Amino acid sequence: MRIRGVRAWPAAVVLSVAGLTTGCGEVNDAVEQVNSATDKASACSEALGIVDLNPNIDPEQVAANAGEKAERLRALGNEVADQTVQENLYDLADGYLELERRKLDHLDDFNGWLHDNLTRLDQLRQACL
Repeated sequence: MRIRGVRAWPAAVVLSVAGLTTGCGEVNDAVEQVNSATDKASACSEALGIVDLNPNIDPEQVAANAGEKAERLRALGNEVADQTVQENLYDLADGYLELERRKLDHLDDFNGWLHDNLTRLDQLRQACL
């Protein structure tokens, strides 16, 4: 009987470890989901701070910072795991690059640019919900 008990003990340990490993996998999945959500929330919060568009904004001030904002939005897009948020960040970055090009070409359709980017900003807000 002792032999059976000795042999049964390692089997019980193996089954317990297997059960713990399965449980750890589920915990790791849950932690990854939370981290992904945190990344999304952080990215959205930071992006909304970068963009900071409103109808009363000074066009020259926006144009002066367009290149820097585009770089920051693109870098943020590279860090976020959520693909929808990432695509919206890239779209906003592209909008700022477009404004940078307009500034270099001395084009003046700031109101059109502002309208387009307010639409992009709204799409980012929807993706962040």
